[in-house]
Amino acid sequence: MSLANVQTLAAHSVAAVEAGRNLSDVLAEIWRGHPQLPPQERGALQDIAYGCQRFSGSLRALLGLMLNKPLPRADIRSLILVALYQLAYSRNATHAVVNEAVRAAGKIGKGQYKALTNALLRRFLRERDNLMQQAQHSPEGRYNLPAWWLARLQQDYPNHWQQITEAFNSRPPMTLRINRRHSDAEGYLKILAEHGMQAEVLGSHAVILAAPVPVSALPLFAEGGVSVQDWGAQQAAAWLNVRNGERVLDACAAPGGKSGHLLEWANCQLTALDIDPERLQQVYDNLARLHLNAELHAADARQWASCYDGPQFDVVLADVPCTASGVVRRHPDIKWLRREQDAANTAAQQAGLLDALWQTLKPGGRMLLSTCSLFDEENGSQLQAFLQRHADASCRRSETLLPNPHQDGFYYALIDKTA
Repeated sequence: MSLANVQTLAAHSVAAVEAGRNLSDVLAEIWRGHPQLPPQERGALQDIAYGCQRFSGSLRALLGLMLNKPLPRADIRSLILVALYQLAYSRNATHAVVNEAVRAAGKIGKGQYKALTNALLRRFLRERDNLMQQAQHSPEGRYNLPAWWLARLQQDYPNHWQQITEAFNSRPPMTLRINRRHSDAEGYLKILAEHGMQAEVLGSHAVILAAPVPVSALPLFAEGGVSVQDWGAQQAAAWLNVRNGERVLDACAAPGGKSGHLLEWANCQLTALDIDPERLQQVYDNLARLHLNAELHAADARQWASCYDGPQFDVVLADVPCTASGVVRRHPDIKWLRREQDAANTAAQQAGLLDALWQTLKPGGRMLLSTCSLFDEENGSQLQAFLQRHADASCRRSETLLPNPHQDGFYYALIDKTA
């Protein structure tokens, strides 16, 4: 398959996200439709698709600087954005990028955009430094965030918003959780070294790889000795510090990373819920690989909790649905899919879910409110509203984990239920 076809498929992903679709879903559809893609081209396509979302603000600013009026077709616009990404942010040979993009443009609208595509891309190469500088004059072009999102970060995190935006525009690290039933970080570091892989210890049972690799290449992955999980996400188990014999409810469990970590942490009795049966299958598969067991239910956690009449739980992990505004580095399309009112809408859904889950927790138990968001409506404000509604609730501690080179953004609040 030629570079032109890879560019065309990447352009399809750009247009689909602009139309409101999730990038992961679009790429999954592309993989199913093009099973013949060799690994190298599949990797190139994925890099371009994610890169175009990561730097979408800059790329759109660049294109706008070179056009007198907007392009009438989404397909040609997306193709040119793909080529601009390759020219500005990748190591692809510039002549190949331009030539193949012009070839791909020849298949759009009876070829009437070939000359325009060629002219725009060659102009960018001639005026690159000046255009890149001009593109940074707008907030979206400089920080690659919607203006409303940037304003919110500046308001809520006046001392850290630049650190956050820098993290958002970087590539995510590949972080591993070492199954404490098998080994520890230092022990696994030696195993990685034997396989020619370098890593850095993050914690007693966590390492971060110097360079990402396919999970199939990870030593002991198939045997359940190691899992891929962000360092920030690994903090949930540490916050809960589950003990042997405790009854634990993981209310929004898919894909199962935190469920597996809790079961590695202690011999607890875990019940895992997820509303989507297909995603619940991921929980089952992950636990099976780890040789761990849990009681699984495909159910709406709010409805399930409202009808639950079994013995109350010692621990509830409420990893509630949110805008995912803290994991933008890993899912850069989130920046452009979210709207300013989304956090308030999600917070309203969270409130009902937390109230229902609270009823399943026994007096003296603890619930962890967990999100991968940085928006206050879903985090601190949600916590305060919950405490006001429940006189038998007290917050032991809460913290926002900001995205940095070692982790994505998360929020945790550990809430005790008074006896």
